[in-house]
Amino acid sequence: MDWLEAMVLGIIQGLTEFLPISSTGHLYLGRHLFGLDDGGLFLDTVLHLGTLIAVLMVYRREVAAVIREPFSRMAKLLVVGTIPTVIIGLSFKDVFEEISETGVTIGWEFLVTGAVLWMADRWKQRGHKSLEKISYTDAIVVGTFQGTAILPAVSRSGMTIAAALYRRIDKETAAYFSFFLSIPAIAGALLFQLVDLATGRTYTLPLSSLMMATVMSTLFGYLAVRWMIRLLQRGSLRPFAVYVWGLGLLVLLFQWSGQF
Repeated sequence: MDWLEAMVLGIIQGLTEFLPISSTGHLYLGRHLFGLDDGGLFLDTVLHLGTLIAVLMVYRREVAAVIREPFSRMAKLLVVGTIPTVIIGLSFKDVFEEISETGVTIGWEFLVTGAVLWMADRWKQRGHKSLEKISYTDAIVVGTFQGTAILPAVSRSGMTIAAALYRRIDKETAAYFSFFLSIPAIAGALLFQLVDLATGRTYTLPLSSLMMATVMSTLFGYLAVRWMIRLLQRGSLRPFAVYVWGLGLLVLLFQWSGQF
């Protein structure tokens, strides 16, 4: 993989991790396009590192506050919201890995993501709960929706934002809680990948490519978080729904024709 391919994949990861269109699904398509179907674990690791750095940059003050007060209500909400994600991830890890490797359901998953986003756009008008009013039940629901994003073309940010809006959390808080909850999720995915790297289940890539991928995923991840926060305040999620519907239908068409 050369630095140009790494740059493109880094941009894809950074944008799609926080835009509600599925980073894993887009990376799967990107790697397929570049012929990188095998040995992508090391690349996935640095890409996740980049997006983790991005969200930590955006929420550095909030993260510092949680570290200073590990038993605060916000810290407890993060733990409660992360538990369902961990349970789903560990319980169905082998199944989801097989699905991710084959990509057989990726087109349908894009379609499901679009349907959820379309409904979420209707739910956002009724939100009224501020951060102080988020309950532990709300956190469990959002965390459960986040767990479904272990499927390759189901968007983590789309599912968590939709779940928050469904629970009548206001638009600004829904974006904040979704992205803040992504920190332990991305960190956990990164940890699992590091374990796999330590067991020798991958091969190394050129240092220049890894650095380019990390920088691009960090930069575009930071921009995506900032933009999504503003978009949810006054914009619509329906263009994202239309986009992933179109992408899903295109993938299904290529699969049906035997070209993918």
